[in-house]
Amino acid sequence: MNSFELNKVLGAILGTCLILLALNIGAGALFAPTKPAKPGFAIAVKAENEAAKAPAKAPEKPIGVLLASANVDKGKATAKQCAACHTFEKGGPNRVGPNLWNIVEDERGKDRGGFNFSAAMKAKGGEWSYEELNKFLTNPRGYIPGTAMTFAGISNDQQRADVIAYLRTLSDSPKPLPKAEAAAPAEAPKAAAPAAPAK
Repeated sequence: MNSFELNKVLGAILGTCLILLALNIGAGALFAPTKPAKPGFAIAVKAENEAAKAPAKAPEKPIGVLLASANVDKGKATAKQCAACHTFEKGGPNRVGPNLWNIVEDERGKDRGGFNFSAAMKAKGGEWSYEELNKFLTNPRGYIPGTAMTFAGISNDQQRADVIAYLRTLSDSPKPLPKAEAAAPAEAPKAAAPAAPAK
């Protein structure tokens, strides 16, 4: 290849580069991007669940009535959704949540194998009675605002009773079930007194 041919190839490459540069400058002038005032991307964060802010709704039926018809096997199946955060076996490790062996009627917020409970849970105090478990599992954040438990709760009364019945079995000596006190029946309207016979 002689020098004339080499000059033509180099000139073509240089000319192409100059045309691309001119197009880039022209496009930048026509389509100038607007720079955001604050660098980065705005991330839409889902607002806290309104149900979590609302006070805990009282369960419909007393826990004793619900536990009278509870099914431990169904409770064990429902409790599988809790296994992501809790263990159930005796001496089991803590996960995101504490081990739940022997939880029924145990002190709330008490040391369970070194688990660090939230300040809200410790401040609530008391023990995990059947009634307390029922209220808490209905809406954990509504019943104990500030708890670290992110679970939304079990709205179905019977499913909740099934889970509590299953938790009761997680003990060497399960606690006695509460008495099934049915809701007091509505008073029957009083019968009208018989009219006095006419004289």
